[in-house]
Amino acid sequence: MTIQAVVFDWGGTLTPWHNVDLTKLWMGYSEIYDPVNAKELAETLNHGEQARWSRQFETNGEIGTGVLDELFHEAGVDTSSALHFEALERYLSGWDPHTYTDPDAIELLEGLRGRGIKTAVLSNTMWPRRHHEAVLQRDGVLHLFDYLLFTSETPTGKPHKSVFADVLYNLDVTPEHVAFVGDRLFDDIHGAQSIGMRGIWIPHSNIPASQSSDLGIIPDATVQRLGEVMDVVTGWITQ
Repeated sequence: MTIQAVVFDWGGTLTPWHNVDLTKLWMGYSEIYDPVNAKELAETLNHGEQARWSRQFETNGEIGTGVLDELFHEAGVDTSSALHFEALERYLSGWDPHTYTDPDAIELLEGLRGRGIKTAVLSNTMWPRRHHEAVLQRDGVLHLFDYLLFTSETPTGKPHKSVFADVLYNLDVTPEHVAFVGDRLFDDIHGAQSIGMRGIWIPHSNIPASQSSDLGIIPDATVQRLGEVMDVVTGWITQ
C-alpha cells in the first residue's frame, strides 16, 4: 500500500493536549472589553463556545462550530470596536502556552516530505486562519505543510466527509493512499475511515464527554507519541 499523504489534526495531535481553564481564558478577553461585567461576559462566551462544540459533535459535523465572531455577536459585543480587537488579541495570546507544536513534529514532517509524502492539517476550530498560521510559523513548521484547512472557513466540520474530501482534492490524492493522524476517535479516526483513509490514533487527550464517543471505532494504528507515526507509515509502505 503506497502512502502518498499524511493529514494531521492540530489540537491534541500536532500540539499536545493541555487541560485548560476556558473561563479563565475568556476572562482575559472580557477584562479588557467590559471590566465591570467581566465575569458574566466570560461565562457567556464560554457557554456559547461549548454549546457549539457539542452541536458540532451531535450533528456528526454537518453543522460546524462556526467562528468566534458569532459568539461575540450573541454576547452583544461590538466586533468593529478597537476595544474588541485589543481584547481578542489578549484572548488568543492567552492560549500561547498551550499551543506549542510537539517536539517530534519537525523531524516527522521533514522525514515524510523527504520520502515524497505530502502533508496537511485539518482542524476543527473557531479561530481565524491567520492565528493558526502564526502559531505554526512561530514554531517553524508552517512551511512543512502542503495544505491547511480550518473549519472556521467551512460550513461543516470533522467527522463530516466534506472536509476530508476537501483535503484530498487539494492534495490531489485518493483516500486509500492517505493516513490521518488524530487524538479523537469519533471526529478524526471515524471521520477519516468513513471516506476510506487509514486512521492513526494518539490516545492521550482528555476529551470532554459531551464531545466524545468511541462507538466501537477501531483505529488502523495507535501510537503513544507523534514521532512513532513515521514507523507506522513506513510499515504500510513496505506491505
